[in-house]
Amino acid sequence: MMDKTSNAMPPLSRRGILAAALAVGAAGVAAPAFAAAKKGAPGTVPFTVRGASFLLRNVLLETGYLREGSEVVGTETAKAAVLVQDGKIAAILPADAPAPAGTTVRDGAGMLLLPSFRDMHIHLDKTFYGGPWVPPRKRTDGIRGQIRLEQTLLPQLLPTLEERTGKLVDLLQSNGTTFARSQCNVDPVIGTRHVELLKHALDQRADGFGHEIVAFPQHGFVSANLIPTMRAAMAAGATHVGGIDPTTLDGGMEKSVDAMMQVALDMNKGVDIHLHEPGASGIAAIRRIADTVEREPSLRGKVTISHGFSMMALSAPEMEELAARLAAQQISVASTLPFGGHVMPIPILLDKGVRVYTGTDSVEDHWSVFGSGDVLEKAKLACQLYGWSDEYGISQSLKIATGGPTPLDAAGERAWPRAGDAADMVLVSASCSAEAVARLSPRKAVFHAGNLVAGALDAAA
Repeated sequence: MMDKTSNAMPPLSRRGILAAALAVGAAGVAAPAFAAAKKGAPGTVPFTVRGASFLLRNVLLETGYLREGSEVVGTETAKAAVLVQDGKIAAILPADAPAPAGTTVRDGAGMLLLPSFRDMHIHLDKTFYGGPWVPPRKRTDGIRGQIRLEQTLLPQLLPTLEERTGKLVDLLQSNGTTFARSQCNVDPVIGTRHVELLKHALDQRADGFGHEIVAFPQHGFVSANLIPTMRAAMAAGATHVGGIDPTTLDGGMEKSVDAMMQVALDMNKGVDIHLHEPGASGIAAIRRIADTVEREPSLRGKVTISHGFSMMALSAPEMEELAARLAAQQISVASTLPFGGHVMPIPILLDKGVRVYTGTDSVEDHWSVFGSGDVLEKAKLACQLYGWSDEYGISQSLKIATGGPTPLDAAGERAWPRAGDAADMVLVSASCSAEAVARLSPRKAVFHAGNLVAGALDAAA
């Protein structure tokens, strides 16, 4: 909230509002809570284990589906204890198992244990979250108008990028997310500075939050003569080469796609392209990407299509053919699950074996002010969009939030947790996954690599 001095300022232009808001935000932003927490302070984590062992007792684990004939009518659960060692789940033990000698014991209070969540499409470098409200304005000239705005805005944001990122990561952790793939601007205005600052901010939080960084050429790739800068971004720590609408924004599908894929091959990186453009040109880009992966098997499992709105226009047979090809080349899809006149064909993608991720995209920035930073909310939205309305469908939708893992597999066998899994987990006030999704149940304690990063736990009696 702005202080009294700020409220007394005369009316400002759009640029002035942004500058003033960011200045006030910079003055009032504290260091990230994870790094600066003091025991007992509001909003901090009172119990943290760093590379030690602990036994999490009195937790609820899903054990199978309750069926009437072939219909799933409920989820069976049982109390258990989970032993964590060196950031991994070492063993699943009976609820009354004694703790190994010298091991700290914590009480899960009978809450449901789930895999923690992964936000696979978010812009951590471009957010107003945690600072003063910046009034949104109507867009002019679509994406190109927003890009022109960024040419002025991004330099203003640079001084507070790390603080704002920290605030947003705090929000993600409080919602149960312990990993994010962040799209990060690389453009002619700020060069690689966003990648450098974002990587520094996230590296400081590595004990509590995992990440990947996509070098995102928001203003154009080939059209902006950005190939050398993108290579520099890879060298600065980006894990994925990004891309932007090859035909409608970057000026040439083949040249744009080929440049993106070549940088990834040359530097042994992944690919994650923003593909908003609809219709035939978007499908042509997807097929060219698949052609490249087919020729270069080293790219399998390392390529993601973000958004992919052109898929919404395909007939079911056409979509099935494309989805089968994406699955064969291990090309994943990251979707924010847009809703409107058309919806993304997520059920077909899943049915054909495509790995589908979701993300919260813009969280209070100049593109949108409606992002919540809660990917569990995205799983609930998927249920509503696709009619996954029974116990089985709702529980399996959890994979949208986790990036894949669910406590029970499709056959109802326990698939998570298992010994050897990363201790990335969240305790929720729910009786089963379906309830957690449908009710967006409160996340009471969140762990990354065994470290308690949000919420609180009591010592066992």
